[in-house]
Amino acid sequence: MNLQIKIEYHKLLLVFFLSPMLFADVVKPSLTELIPQDILPFQTIKEANEAYEKGEFRKSSMLFQSLKIEDATVLYNQANAEYKAGMYDDALKHYAKSKGVDEATRLYNMGNCYFKKGDFKSAIKQYTASLRLKSDEDVMHNLKLAREKRKEKNKEKKKKDKKKEEPKKKKEQKKKKQEDKKKNDKKKESDKKNSKSQKDENASKKQETEKQMNPKEKMRKKELSHLIKQLSKRKMPTMMYQGKENKGERNDKNPW
Repeated sequence: MNLQIKIEYHKLLLVFFLSPMLFADVVKPSLTELIPQDILPFQTIKEANEAYEKGEFRKSSMLFQSLKIEDATVLYNQANAEYKAGMYDDALKHYAKSKGVDEATRLYNMGNCYFKKGDFKSAIKQYTASLRLKSDEDVMHNLKLAREKRKEKNKEKKKKDKKKEEPKKKKEQKKKKQEDKKKNDKKKESDKKNSKSQKDENASKKQETEKQMNPKEKMRKKELSHLIKQLSKRKMPTMMYQGKENKGERNDKNPW
């Protein structure tokens, strides 16, 4: 190796070792700056779709949400992921914002969300709207099922309401019985007082009458009262009537 070659060789080594120090203050560009902006949403959507296919529905939903794009198709796919994740309220919100994307299916999916929430009335409304746009056996099946479930729910509600009303009715009946008892007790007490008052009044009248009677009348009244008592004890009638049958001779010539 000649001198010139050795010098060039040492220069290369020097550049190699000094290069980190020479560029130490230079800021490295981030990955997002190196990748064009229109590629980033595509990449996120791809990851979201892959997560959905793997059954990672919450992850898929979060990736769609991270895009922060008010695009109907993106919102529709986000709603699908949220439905699969059991996030029915969020799914309904995003389905509502994605009008125009496969409208019949969108309405059907909204009906399914309401069905899962137990809101069968709203589910029936969405299924019916979907069938107006396109006839579908799955939608018709779910509509029939939602109607049956609504009937069952109404029956259960009536039973619960009836059970709630029973203690109330019993309480009212008990209260009515107590009030009726009080009324009857008051009436009895009033009748008793009136009866006593009447007796006192009759006794007072009797005393007044006896005071006005002469001794002879008093005696007759006393004897009559005694006689009535005796007859009552013997159970005999106060008057008896006796008579004989008049039997005439028979006349064959004149049987009449």
